[in-house]
Amino acid sequence: MQRYNDLSSYLKKKFGSRLLKLSIDGGFSCPNRKNGKSGCKFCSGSGSGEFTTKRKSITEQLNAQISFLKEKDKSNGYIAYFQSYTNTFLPVEKLRKMYYEAINFPNVKVLSIATRADCFNEDIYKLLAELNEKIEVWIELGLQSSNENTRNNMNIGYSTKTFENCVKKLKELNIKTIFHIIFGLPNETEKDYKNTIDYVNNKKPWGIKIHSLYIQNDCELYEEYLKSSFKVITWDEYIDALIMAIENLDKDIIIHRLTGDGDKEKLIAPLWSKNKIKTIGEISKILKQKNSYQGINFKS
Repeated sequence: MQRYNDLSSYLKKKFGSRLLKLSIDGGFSCPNRKNGKSGCKFCSGSGSGEFTTKRKSITEQLNAQISFLKEKDKSNGYIAYFQSYTNTFLPVEKLRKMYYEAINFPNVKVLSIATRADCFNEDIYKLLAELNEKIEVWIELGLQSSNENTRNNMNIGYSTKTFENCVKKLKELNIKTIFHIIFGLPNETEKDYKNTIDYVNNKKPWGIKIHSLYIQNDCELYEEYLKSSFKVITWDEYIDALIMAIENLDKDIIIHRLTGDGDKEKLIAPLWSKNKIKTIGEISKILKQKNSYQGINFKS
């Protein structure tokens, strides 16, 4: 029995096989790091693009990623993933050039773009709608938490209202949205995690990514951590939070990930987050033991 609606199953059904994700660094920055701003406190120095290949053209990066990853994965199709920083934070003609170079690369089946909800305008929406007619487009948006106090404390820089307006517009264009959330943000509790999942259900994106807060030595939150001003989520607490999330999540929402990929050389805490296989295995084991599954506690 399949216990949750995972991305791999969607890809196999839609494209006939898994797709290999190729991470791209388009040389973007972030509006939250401009004009003296320090950015989101949890964001790494690479803008969450730990696995990109920098200082190369889009095509060169894709080829380099394939050469590196093909030893581990024999997939025949690709997801071109603009990952680092805010990947709509350039003039639309520059975006057009980069996005088209990516989708014209052989066997790219999906264009996936990670960005912020406050970095869109009508021209960008039009470009994305145009691309969505040619290839499947995914837009990944950083929600992180539905708690406005948490969002303000983490310097996310835009409100849930801005987030909602962006999601509404993308849905009107039939563009798939993925909400990115983090469990373990400072001062958050199980109630906050449940409220965030309820918020996700209410907005009903196409997909969701979940990972624990992890602290690297190149993020602002590292300084707060050194002062012991907050407690990092434990493995057991994270497992409990994930089980709650899966059981309460609308079964139609596709789960893209349940763990994160920090830079192991820079990771300070929690060290248990290095072992993704253990976490995923534990989730599967508990769901099976409980005879539970995604959406068992969901109420529409």
